Amino acid sequence: MTIGATPAIELFDAGRHDRSRFTCSVDALDRYLRSQAGQDARLRVAAPYVLLEPPEPAILGFYTLANTSIRAAELPAAFVKRLTRYPILPATLLGRLAVDATRRGKGFGTLLLLDALLRCLRSETASLAVVVDAKDETAVAFYERYDFLRLPDQPRRLFKPMAEIEMLFDSRNS
Repeated sequence: MTIGATPAIELFDAGRHDRSRFTCSVDALDRYLRSQAGQDARLRVAAPYVLLEPPEPAILGFYTLANTSIRAAELPAAFVKRLTRYPILPATLLGRLAVDATRRGKGFGTLLLLDALLRCLRSETASLAVVVDAKDETAVAFYERYDFLRLPDQPRRLFKPMAEIEMLFDSRNS
């Protein structure tokens, strides 16, 4: 990872963080950060987190987390076999993840993803898995590098079980 100061990831604050220069070249993600992230945070619809390089307030990347649910019938049969018989299961949605175009290829996407997974793991709210809705096949490939699994009938919706996230961080600490 090529960075200057130690990066910081923190909750988005519309009054403090400069989002005006952020562009990831995906219009929907750029527009979300500029015009909706603050409202989502205020309404508690999603929790946007931003990547900064202190002391600069400019955003280098961001992701959002929100509670969601997933129907057991959507999950692979082998995975569901081990679960209790609830028809709807709690999960965490990693709704958006983007890195500024000027910082691509420097490990910031991985840094954001690992931070999001660790926050999900540390949460006291029950969650069976982290779910993502990938925008395109490039995003699918990114998540599959981190062992996210495709849902059988929704090829751009992927999930990573919390048990695997826990093992990921246990192995990093050993």
